[in-house]
Amino acid sequence: MNRAAAAGERLRIEINSMQSRLPLDPAALRQLARQVLDAEGVHQADLSISLVDDAAIAALNAAYLNHLGPTDVITFPLSAPHSEPLAGEIVISVETAVREAACRGLDPTDELRLYLVHGLLHLCGYDDRDPADRRAMDARQRLLLAQVPQPAEASP
Repeated sequence: MNRAAAAGERLRIEINSMQSRLPLDPAALRQLARQVLDAEGVHQADLSISLVDDAAIAALNAAYLNHLGPTDVITFPLSAPHSEPLAGEIVISVETAVREAACRGLDPTDELRLYLVHGLLHLCGYDDRDPADRRAMDARQRLLLAQVPQPAEASP
C-alpha cells in the first residue's frame, strides 16, 4: 500500500476536453490539480474539469449565473469548501485562454493553468468578490503557480 492510500487520500480528477483549439496534456493538468489540492490540505476530492469553447461556457454563464457572453472559468461546488471529499465541477474556456494569452503576450497553456488554479481555489473556499478577497486570492494563485513546476516541453 502506498503512502497516499495509507493516509486515506483519494483524489479523483476527471478531465474532459470538448474543444479543439489547443492541444492539452490531461495528465499535466491532473498533476497541477493534485499539487494545488495538496497545498490547500485537500486529501480527498471528486472533481470534474471540463475544457470547452466560448459558446459552451457562454451558455453555462447565461443559464447558471445570468451573465451574457463567455467567461474564463466557472466553478460548480458540489460540497462545502472544507468537506472531505471536496466535490465540484470546473468548466474552463480554452478559447478565452487562447484569446487572453494572445492579448497579453503569454503562453495559452499558462493562461489555462491560471484558470484551473483559480477554479480550484474557488472550490477550496477562496472568493474574489471584494477587493481584499481578490488580492488574497490573486496572491495565492501566484504563489501556487510559482511553486508548481511547469511540465517539460514535448520534444518534436
